[in-house]
Amino acid sequence: MPTLQGSIESIVFHNEETHYTVARFRPSTGTGRGSSRSSRDGLLTIVGTLPGVRAGEVLTVEGVWEYDPRYGHQLHVTSFNQRLPTSTEGIIRYLSSGLIKGIGPKKARTLVEHFGEQTLAIIEQQPERLAEVRGLSEKDRTRIIAAWTQQQEMKEVQLFLQTHEIPLHLASRIYRQYGAESVRVVRENPYRLVQDIYGIGFRTADEIATRLGLPRDSLPRLVTGLTYVLAQAANEAGHCYLPEDELLLQAQRILQVPRSALEQALEQGQHEGELFIEPAPPDTESHEPDPDWPLFKDLGSASSAAVQAETDPLLALPTAPAGTAQRRIYYGPFWHAERGSARLLKRLLRTPSRLPAVSPALWEQVFQHLEVRRQLQLTERQREAVQTAFTRKVSILTGGPGTGKTTSLRALLLLLRRQRVEVALTAPTGRAAKRLSEATGLPAQTLHRLLEYTPHDGPYQRHEERPLSCQFVIVDECSMVDILLFYHLLKALPPEAHLLLVGDADQLPSVGPGNVLRDLLRSEVIPTTHLTELFRQARQSRIVVSAHHVNAGLLPVVKNEEGSDFLFLHESDPQRARSLILDLVERLLPTRYHLHPRADIQVLSPMYRGPLGVISLNELLQQHLNPRTEGELLLGKHRLRVGDKVMQVRNDYDKGVFNGDLGWIRRIDHQAATVTVEFQEEAGPQLIEYEFAELDALTLAYAVTIHKSQGSEYPAVIIPLFLQHAPLLQRNLLYTAITRARRLCVLVGQRQALEQAIRNDRVAQRNTALAERLRALLE
Repeated sequence: MPTLQGSIESIVFHNEETHYTVARFRPSTGTGRGSSRSSRDGLLTIVGTLPGVRAGEVLTVEGVWEYDPRYGHQLHVTSFNQRLPTSTEGIIRYLSSGLIKGIGPKKARTLVEHFGEQTLAIIEQQPERLAEVRGLSEKDRTRIIAAWTQQQEMKEVQLFLQTHEIPLHLASRIYRQYGAESVRVVRENPYRLVQDIYGIGFRTADEIATRLGLPRDSLPRLVTGLTYVLAQAANEAGHCYLPEDELLLQAQRILQVPRSALEQALEQGQHEGELFIEPAPPDTESHEPDPDWPLFKDLGSASSAAVQAETDPLLALPTAPAGTAQRRIYYGPFWHAERGSARLLKRLLRTPSRLPAVSPALWEQVFQHLEVRRQLQLTERQREAVQTAFTRKVSILTGGPGTGKTTSLRALLLLLRRQRVEVALTAPTGRAAKRLSEATGLPAQTLHRLLEYTPHDGPYQRHEERPLSCQFVIVDECSMVDILLFYHLLKALPPEAHLLLVGDADQLPSVGPGNVLRDLLRSEVIPTTHLTELFRQARQSRIVVSAHHVNAGLLPVVKNEEGSDFLFLHESDPQRARSLILDLVERLLPTRYHLHPRADIQVLSPMYRGPLGVISLNELLQQHLNPRTEGELLLGKHRLRVGDKVMQVRNDYDKGVFNGDLGWIRRIDHQAATVTVEFQEEAGPQLIEYEFAELDALTLAYAVTIHKSQGSEYPAVIIPLFLQHAPLLQRNLLYTAITRARRLCVLVGQRQALEQAIRNDRVAQRNTALAERLRALLE
């Protein structure tokens, strides 16, 4: 890597949150390769995370040369050392660079004219002498001293962290969190970073602890390691808890310590309120490690695990005898959410309703009115759904596509409006809320907006002390709601309010922990209406009919004929399938079905990796649908271009965009180091700005995983199905994918893969206890 010495001439751009900086740098003479990259004025551009850097400072920088088509060569700084300026002009630039609020070039020059090259030394060592300078007020002197102290603290933290090879972008986050206490916190317990700072996980904290020489069997390390395993189980498999043996087995493999040390850490975690231990119910059998959870996949068969145990004594663990109940270990947030949800549902169910009573005769008049005046002719089941929602405090409306859930909702909403009942319509994502609003003709919003999520103040502003003002809440796409969000919704509901949960339990469960809709149905304590009859209009759609066939375990009837909205294109070779998918997106479907290649067609793949995975297909589709242009941005191994379709891959409550939201890149500004993305929100298009350092929250979205498509609908979808996708070929995955299509669904691949997906009705088991908690509370 090239190393350069020189001084900061000016700061072109600096982000206070991320410390991403673009600066003009004057190399010292004789520093080698950097001088050849300099412009006519002898300056070159450096970019990167540069916390605390000011104009006038002398720097030694190390980095990688990059070429930007618009701005030319730039040095991307990976590490740097700072020295204070020694020349009078450098000191003036440094003090007037914005370091000290209210001190501009004029006051900075006054200071330097008085103290000369000793100005900075006097500020640091003899700040009382600032009173000698005429024209410098007491307020100015206070500002100078405070700013200098903060700057020195930042540099001390930065030097300490750099000494232990901690990346610069993490150093800035740590200082923002702890300020002058940063060094003490990191030195005493770096595992605090996992809880306090977004983007720092257990493995990063563990590397820091290793560099600091902390013992591997320290209790802070082991407690944090246990919570890490539980959090991974929630993120990757949706578990709310793990059986004790399963937790300790995985923790031993990661932490490399004896089981006895972990048992002590388990008790310590319980004492600190981080972990919760519950005895298993008497009828609960021991759990085997879940083979679908990635952290356990490398264990292989029982025999290969035994071979591993011979070489690694930590794996030679005693297992509970068959049928022996095990304690359940919860990470705190999931324990509170599951128990709290059961408690609040009980309160909701047992608090009397304030809606007016409706006699059987009046119900008949209501349904006749809907039929005559509103042209809403309801089946018996749909009538039952409306009556149940109106008369019972909590109810569920479930059913597949085309079974009349939306018609039932519209009828219920007309009745509620006639009774002047205040209703809130909501869904887990912006896309799902938009669809709900379009279907009902009434405004809908995301659950986060309904609950007034503000990450810096609470975070949910609606809760038990400040509940929602509405009398009735309808939640659509409830299968996507995880246990944490469900708990916050219940906390915000007034006890007398009604709650209607609408969803399709046969679709994929939530991305987050828990299995709320399935658990509520399994508990059998929530009144439920299950719509099963396909309406005549829905029966005309092969998409809808095929989805119901798949859900019933039957092969869909595929006739690749003109006008059909459901096609299966057989192709056994993955490389030819890639070419076929590209041709479908780029030429065939736009020509035949008048679809826009980028806006209307969505490729849904079961997996990320492989020639037909999301990553590879995105590169192929981007290359053809949005070819390389000037001003594109290199992001790791990938490129972002104006016009690219992108997806947000984690919740960002500050920006108001959430995991799974689709957008379009509208602008890339290399000078300001920002990317502007347009998202479609409930209220219309919204432009969101990202700093370059925040772009790990975005990914290309010409192809997305089926899991990420939940809650969305697209004019057309293309689904590759191959035996190489075997680990994820499941009935509910295929069913979910097909139901994402509105006008056209095209399957591309092997018939054997289609058959395997339909045969595989094994729904991955999630460790949850909401159903049994509800049954126990309501017995």
